[in-house]
Amino acid sequence: MSQTDPRRAAAVASTIAGAVDLSALKARTEDPPATSSSPWVVDVTEQNFQTEVLERSLNIPVVVDLWASWCQPCKQLSPILERLADQGGGTWLLAKVDVDANPRISQAFGVQSIPTVVAVVAGQPVDAFNGAMPEPQVRQWIDSLVDALREKMPGIAAAELGAGAAEAPELEEEPDDPRFTAAEDALERGDYAAAEQAYQAILAAEPANEQADAALAQVRFTARADAADPAAIARADAAPDDVDAQLAAADAELATDQVEAAFDRLVATAGRTSGEDRDRVREHLLQLFDLYPADDPRVMTARRALARVLF
Repeated sequence: MSQTDPRRAAAVASTIAGAVDLSALKARTEDPPATSSSPWVVDVTEQNFQTEVLERSLNIPVVVDLWASWCQPCKQLSPILERLADQGGGTWLLAKVDVDANPRISQAFGVQSIPTVVAVVAGQPVDAFNGAMPEPQVRQWIDSLVDALREKMPGIAAAELGAGAAEAPELEEEPDDPRFTAAEDALERGDYAAAEQAYQAILAAEPANEQADAALAQVRFTARADAADPAAIARADAAPDDVDAQLAAADAELATDQVEAAFDRLVATAGRTSGEDRDRVREHLLQLFDLYPADDPRVMTARRALARVLF
């Protein structure tokens, strides 16, 4: 799946055959297409755009189909999208927008021609195409979108799991891994050292175990956050060249959900330091990044800022 500049997402491939120039509006004498009965196809207006597109895109990808009743290519593409959305079973949502009735949505996406199809994830456009493509090509585009986001959006896996359960209702549940159970029990007791040791033992036997690696990072930060002193922030502000103070302050900020402030602090500190001090700051910041999804906008922004400082 290609990443598209959000300000230009709706204008990708504007020269693809089948696109209709909005500057040449045709007579609107035909009735609009019938509304789909699929739960994964919704009609979106300016009034429900926030809930049906922006909010639902936090859980699964939302594919926005911008169409009009007078648009012949739209009549070819929309049924394909509706059919694929129904077959998707909730792994993605099709949001249909009549551009004539909802001009502000069309303007927000910068639409120049229709049909325009835009994929929205976490409230942001990430990919788009224009024109009526054949069904195999549309299916491939959607499959690539879902595949790229499966590990990042829990709603996709939940929908696929639900479909699998419907086909095989008596799947035998895997027993809990006693190694993880021991680590989780230690964490519930507040014994961070024992939890860290348990996860380290798992990684020693299975270095590629991503679950244990992520849990270890979380345990280490939880231990630091639990001991974080809110006064560390003031001390760090008074001593910008004290690397230890900056690291402690970043932990304190993250512990109080000041995520961007923590990231900005460490990026700035990396810019003021060099050698081993800079390496310490960089490693600490990378560990904090691992506490969040890779596509978290705050992480992505901070990664770019760190790259500019380092390189």
